[in-house]
Amino acid sequence: MSKRLTAKDYASDQEVRWCPGCGDYAILNAMRSALAEMALPQKDVVFVSGIGCAGRFPYYMNTYGFHTIHGRAPAVATGLKLMRPELSVWVITGDGDGLSIGGNHLIHLLRRNLDINVLLFNNRIYGLTKGQYSPTSERGKITVSSPEGSSDAPLDPIALALSAGASFVARAMDVDTKNLKDILCAAEQHHGTSFVEIYQNCNIFNDKTFAAFADKPVRNERTLNLQKGKAWSFNENQVLSMDQHFKAQVEEYNEKNEYYLHDPTSLIHAQWLSQQHYPHTPEPMGVLYQVDKPCFGDFQHRKKPHVATQEQLSDLMQGGKTWKVE
Repeated sequence: MSKRLTAKDYASDQEVRWCPGCGDYAILNAMRSALAEMALPQKDVVFVSGIGCAGRFPYYMNTYGFHTIHGRAPAVATGLKLMRPELSVWVITGDGDGLSIGGNHLIHLLRRNLDINVLLFNNRIYGLTKGQYSPTSERGKITVSSPEGSSDAPLDPIALALSAGASFVARAMDVDTKNLKDILCAAEQHHGTSFVEIYQNCNIFNDKTFAAFADKPVRNERTLNLQKGKAWSFNENQVLSMDQHFKAQVEEYNEKNEYYLHDPTSLIHAQWLSQQHYPHTPEPMGVLYQVDKPCFGDFQHRKKPHVATQEQLSDLMQGGKTWKVE
């Protein structure tokens, strides 16, 4: 009988070096716990990261890993998954790495729907390079690179993932480790590209950016924990719904009324929920969208491999319009 794996079995021998109090620690612990719960062998798991604070993640996991270049983790993960489809592949990226220089790679990974898990650590700031505003920073954000306030509208990662065609889209928080672990397990069990946005606190350059709804004393009344087949209820007796004009409204729960039940297969509902944010509504957390659709990798592996002969390669290189430079 094989040994039962624990979270400690997924911890490498490297010293974890993030700023004390960083939300990355909680995500790391949740990831190790999730892998232990799923009993995935270390040799079958690969973490691929880009540049940023989150980029150190592979060093701290007792699995295989790649620390790649800025924004290119999705491209490396794509090649890896196509060649080794049996592996559990995880892309670790941040709001800067994944949505700025890596935005183009990310959307194509999502639309192709390879069986890869993407974890986007969103702290609304560039942490590694000392606090510049990022693609998800709110308009008016004062930073070292925007001393008079950012003029840019923030990019919404969930809306981007949905529009790019991701088949699993979820949101979690670093401070809610139980729900985070459950979502990580659900992402791994989904066949297709899983995109998980994780609200993560940067206590050095953007402290408490999510505190208004993420802190434990107010979390139940200001966040909406999505559950399949359940009403969009929160704070014990309140319900989120939409009126006939699709505007959000919050009302007291009444058992005589009919409410929308969470259907993660509904793209319209997922898109609507992606636009709901505190303080106007409770912040939706959990699996917003999940459907089955063809995977790019499955299609590729059904093709018969074609091996070109030396003569065919020569014809390809020398055929057509060629000329010789003297």
